[in-house]
Amino acid sequence: MNGWTLAATVTLGAGMGVALWGVATGPLRRRVVAQNLSTALACPVLLLLSEGYDRPSYVDLALVLALLGPVGTLVFARLLADELAADPPRARGLTGAAAGLGATVVVALCVSTGPSRAMAKLLFVGALLIGGNLVASRALSGGFREVPRD
Repeated sequence: MNGWTLAATVTLGAGMGVALWGVATGPLRRRVVAQNLSTALACPVLLLLSEGYDRPSYVDLALVLALLGPVGTLVFARLLADELAADPPRARGLTGAAAGLGATVVVALCVSTGPSRAMAKLLFVGALLIGGNLVASRALSGGFREVPRD
């Protein structure tokens, strides 16, 4: 076990434990935030495992998850808009923590990788991960005022 796999194990154990607890218990607002958190945590874990096991294909999985995870959260936000309007989720701390973790992992992997196409791919995954998490969290916490609701 090297440092990358150890970091992935710690992140997966601590973060997913919290996310699973949030999904399994509590009100609706906690469950949708935990669902968003689980996708935001799984992506950095895949990036760490790609470096730890020297498997570049895991970066492709992280890319797909960084793209589709926030889309799933936006679908939940749209479908549950009426229920969430009465008691909107507040996830600023978790959103900041997940974005910080994603940024830290991407920067560490970029330093390890060095200038190459792989680094450009890592930066793209990081931008999708952080941007998607921020947009999905904003949609959960009350949505965007410019978008009309039916």
